[in-house]
Amino acid sequence: MLHKDYLLKYKKVLFATLLAEGKLWQYLADIDTQAQQMFDTLVEQMKTTEGVTEQLKEENQLEWVCRMQNIEARARIIINNELIFV
Repeated sequence: MLHKDYLLKYKKVLFATLLAEGKLWQYLADIDTQAQQMFDTLVEQMKTTEGVTEQLKEENQLEWVCRMQNIEARARIIINNELIFV
């Protein structure tokens, strides 16, 4: 869990508070849920914007895979910067 490691390293007081209150695991589960929803939304938006379609997948699988990997990598960076490492 990236966010847990981040809290342990940079937000020790928040980590200790959440742990002491018994809220740490629910907090981390909520962050994980938000991150997954944000990832799915970003990927779909980027696919639409960049024209990565099922037709492309059928016509040129290698191109589709490369573009999808690029989209997913960019989505992970955005999520890390806006949700995980804050």
